[in-house]
Amino acid sequence: MRVSEFVSHSSEETIAKGREIAAGLHPPVMVMLSGELGSGKTTLTKGIISGLGAAPEEDVTSPTFTLVHVFHNHCKVYHVDLYRVENFQDLESLGLEDALGEEAVVIIEWSERFSYRTDWPRVEIRLEHAGGDSRRIAISGLSLENRL
Repeated sequence: MRVSEFVSHSSEETIAKGREIAAGLHPPVMVMLSGELGSGKTTLTKGIISGLGAAPEEDVTSPTFTLVHVFHNHCKVYHVDLYRVENFQDLESLGLEDALGEEAVVIIEWSERFSYRTDWPRVEIRLEHAGGDSRRIAISGLSLENRL
């Protein structure tokens, strides 16, 4: 599987990359985001969700306390933040198995805490601080290999 790397120098560039990623997504698909706090996961998600036509970017916020936001305009999108999930029981209480039973795009921040098994296609995105407002974004996933 090929890995595409990109360096974003601003929030606007990160959002634009999210829109570009959205153009290659076709439900059902999971977008697995990983990276430290403040690395740009929610900013990238703003671009993905707005690029899918599910919500304007200004309506996309981190679901850190609610854990799951659901958007459904042109397509159904689940935005999940697992930062506060500590164990399988916490994960199970979110009801994600219902989301995985639908034709949807499921975007998961802190994806390393996601332990469900699924045969859904995955796009894996790692974000890293690269100094100042810059972020290094590494993207891998079969559905995007020829598009980015």
